[in-house]
Amino acid sequence: MTDADPAEVEPTRRPRRRPARADLLALGAYVLLGIFVCLNYWGDVTGRVSSHLPTDHSWFEWLFAHGAYSVRHLENPLFTARQNAPDGVNMIANTSLLGVTLPLAPLTMLLGPQVMYALYLGGALAATAGTGYWMLSRHLVRSRAAAFVGGAFLGFAPGVIHHANGQPNFVSNFLLPLIVVRVLRLGEPGRWRRNGLVLGALVTYQIFINEEMLLLTALACLVVVLAYAVQRPRATRAAAGTFLAGLGVAGGLTLVLAAYPIWYQFNGPQSYRGLQGGVFHNWGEDLVAFVTFARDTWAGDPAVEKTIGLTEQNTWFGWPLVLLSLVALVLLVRRSLATRIVAVLIVVFSVAAIGPWVRFDGMETGVRGPWSYVPDDLPLVEMMMPTRLTLVVAAAVGVLLALTWDAAHRQGRPVADRPRVPAQRTAEPATSDELAAPAPVAVRRRWLRPVGYAAVALAVLPLFPRPLPAQQIDPPPHFITAGGWRPYVPAGRTLVPVPIPSNVHGLPTLRWSALTGQEFPVPGGYFIGPNELGEGVFGAPNRPTSTLIYSTMDKGAVPVLTDENRRQAIEDLRFWRASVVVLGAHPREAVLRELVTGLLGSPQRVDDVWVWDVRALVG
Repeated sequence: MTDADPAEVEPTRRPRRRPARADLLALGAYVLLGIFVCLNYWGDVTGRVSSHLPTDHSWFEWLFAHGAYSVRHLENPLFTARQNAPDGVNMIANTSLLGVTLPLAPLTMLLGPQVMYALYLGGALAATAGTGYWMLSRHLVRSRAAAFVGGAFLGFAPGVIHHANGQPNFVSNFLLPLIVVRVLRLGEPGRWRRNGLVLGALVTYQIFINEEMLLLTALACLVVVLAYAVQRPRATRAAAGTFLAGLGVAGGLTLVLAAYPIWYQFNGPQSYRGLQGGVFHNWGEDLVAFVTFARDTWAGDPAVEKTIGLTEQNTWFGWPLVLLSLVALVLLVRRSLATRIVAVLIVVFSVAAIGPWVRFDGMETGVRGPWSYVPDDLPLVEMMMPTRLTLVVAAAVGVLLALTWDAAHRQGRPVADRPRVPAQRTAEPATSDELAAPAPVAVRRRWLRPVGYAAVALAVLPLFPRPLPAQQIDPPPHFITAGGWRPYVPAGRTLVPVPIPSNVHGLPTLRWSALTGQEFPVPGGYFIGPNELGEGVFGAPNRPTSTLIYSTMDKGAVPVLTDENRRQAIEDLRFWRASVVVLGAHPREAVLRELVTGLLGSPQRVDDVWVWDVRALVG
């Protein structure tokens, strides 16, 4: 959609260049903002990780290395034996980001997983803002500035920036605006095949980026379609057949393309059913979080986390934006169909995100929330956190900001000068002007335009993101990066780093695998896999030796070792198919060396590590 009806535009180049120039400026601004958010990483990109989620950061570096390894060795990317040896990890049953790591494998091979992580993180934020801008400017608002503001919020909202701390899968939302547009266009007469095929391809690709965000988008689209149907029943009935035909094409194509990966996710090796104890279901959104400034915004204060407690920062809009949203809804809801639908989204998903118990300022109130009535083992939602439903609220607020700015933009313009709105086909679900345009008014109040602009600016400027906090991390030992391990690890055997990688103790040693291109397999790791009952648990089941190592680290002292401890150590090494045990620089290096020496005998000092060659012990 352009700024005016094509019939009213003179056939000159100038009007056509203006939207293109505005688009390029918007995209350039998003890219600069993405670089700014990742600024602390670029200060030392190979030596810094997220200070909020360092282990997740290392996991995603490992994922980029996994994508490169799978392409280089032509291995099945849905499974890996390079972690949790010898059992391996079902990658499609974990957060694997295969839709990103596989296409970017050549760049990962060239630049390394650390650089690729930082480069992709900023790019994903900018790309999400860019597709949000495209959706808004082409289908919902006339003002490019309105689309820019809305797109910026979709890409850089507080909840999105919160997840950018080590979880790039939750900022990789660039396909979601395109999916929403295609869903709303399924009712176009004569285009149901094309729209269905495009939607099916987009949905399939999103499966390999983030299934949870795809589920949230599907739920949001369902609410949008139902809200539209209630308000436009005649248009809905006229378009229903075409819409359902297109939806059938999309579902059929998705089934064909994704059937095997989805089967592998739930039935392949190391698959699991649900998480043990439904651990995510208690993560509801605190009511005070809605009006609190997020930690990583200019108005935010890290200390506030100690008062609100158990919650991800998925809303954290602050008082100004909440007040602006309420005022905008009151002023626009009667005049704009899109605003009414946005209002429904905000209400439905805000209530649904509360969780099993209503929380207020970090305390459970004793009032039941909606998730108290949801079984822990319900398919599809069994691994969802209620608080993440507010990511839909954040997206709806982004759209509302664009609608609010666009409504202010329309003020002060004479009614006679307003561009004509093309007639809408009643059989078509409202996708642009019918949704966005408020009902015409006889008198324009020119003073409302600057007031509207100022109100939006004052609400969103406190939420401007800070550069993500980063911390320094020790590099892997030279013995690892220079390939000194190679003579000790023949094909089919593993290198056992100390401490053994885990969800708690796995940060330094898991990076050994990532930064060497996963050329050697390791036991343990950072993943979700099955326990003996087939339920998902975090990390590998502890064996006696790994438990002994972790308890020694925690206590800072070596326990009295017995012959049974030594026998179990040899048995565990055989299970892991180990050929060498390696200890590098570590805060607990002295006590760990004493422990492993007591179990396996004296080590050798090779380069900058301690080495126990255990091939003779395990056979």
